[in-house]
Amino acid sequence: MANRSKATEQLADYAKNKQSPDALTTGYGAPVDTKTSTMTAGPRGPILLQDVQFLDEMSHFDRERIPERVVHAKGGGAFGYFEVTHDVTKYCKAKIFDKIGKKTPCLVRFSTVGGESGSADTARDPRGFAMKFYTEEGNWDLVGNNTPIFFIRDPILFPSFIHTQKRNPVTHLRDPDMFWDFITLRPETTHQVLFLFSDRGIPDGYQHMNGYGSHTFKLTDQGVKNLSSEKGEKLAGSDPDYNNRMLYDAIANGKPIWPHSEYPLITVGKMVLDRNASNYFAEIEQSAFNPASMVPGIEPSPDKMLQGRLFSYHDTHLHRLGTNYLQLPVNCPYKTRVCNNQRDGPQTFDNQSGRPNYYPNSFSGPKSDMKHSTSKFQASGDCMRHESGDEDNYSQATIFWEKTLDDEARKRLVNNIAGHLKDAQAFLQKRAVSIWHHLN
Repeated sequence: MANRSKATEQLADYAKNKQSPDALTTGYGAPVDTKTSTMTAGPRGPILLQDVQFLDEMSHFDRERIPERVVHAKGGGAFGYFEVTHDVTKYCKAKIFDKIGKKTPCLVRFSTVGGESGSADTARDPRGFAMKFYTEEGNWDLVGNNTPIFFIRDPILFPSFIHTQKRNPVTHLRDPDMFWDFITLRPETTHQVLFLFSDRGIPDGYQHMNGYGSHTFKLTDQGVKNLSSEKGEKLAGSDPDYNNRMLYDAIANGKPIWPHSEYPLITVGKMVLDRNASNYFAEIEQSAFNPASMVPGIEPSPDKMLQGRLFSYHDTHLHRLGTNYLQLPVNCPYKTRVCNNQRDGPQTFDNQSGRPNYYPNSFSGPKSDMKHSTSKFQASGDCMRHESGDEDNYSQATIFWEKTLDDEARKRLVNNIAGHLKDAQAFLQKRAVSIWHHLN
């Protein structure tokens, strides 16, 4: 059918390119004689334990699902490359930027934040934006959102904040009281809430949105487009995979996605996404991005949220994917060679042969090199829990309201907030309204 999308035609396209079916095998490679019946003692007798084909099939099926991401569960991704278009070597020594025209393979995953794996793409929700650059000095992961700010300032509040975006543990339903209770008790959320309920709260596809990593990198090339609340709700019912379908079709139809990556007023290069995953589970669901994965020339700042993420991302990958998640093909730093003292654990693929697994050693084990030392900086102050909730919560939000939005956009934002806030209790409605008074 001529009007079917490339995503819908995936199986038909595969069949066209396949000359003949491959031989069916078990997971350990043995040929299968029949796939339509189990081995039983007589036509109606019990299944035999010696039916290893059935055991192989069912034992794998029972374990096919890995734990869902706690946040950013619903998403899609694509492969491509980052190309340097401007000389920025005076700003950064990372080899990924060392010459104009250099191309580095990359993977990008886009996602919603609060919804489950089966939720709608068009929900009013921030969009996650994670990039993995396969550099010759190891993998560099950059994670962020489609908004330049975040809801909270201190990472200790992150679990509580995410709980309010998820389901009530008693009713297993979305709870407007939870959402607005937290939002109104932490006014630092004001600026991000304005973004969330403005037109930018429902991007019209991943290729039509901005992406921000740690408030520095910004990228887009195909124009910023958003969806109205009405169209977002309609698509949530008619096509909950709208963004993922658009992403797949755009690349499959030869229209690569290439947002520009910028550091304040300085163009760095372009990122081209031109290859869909050959298998969603292997290459997208098992992909793991970690802000702590940095290469020489890129270092952490003392930002509290970043500091918290340096621990939490790696920790959740260990739970979701296992000890050796960095050995999976999509996560391994294949442009370089891993040499360390880590060994064994579930699903080990590369156990580093006979290399010593301790340091220091006298048997030609890998050596460290001080030329890769991070830069020095001084830190001082009282060691205590420093509260951040009373810092400036409204000036940037006021600029967004007064300078960025026009009259019609303000009306839509107010309507969107009112449509969500109406389901919260009256005292929460009053508390929310009192916060908006600070914007003028």
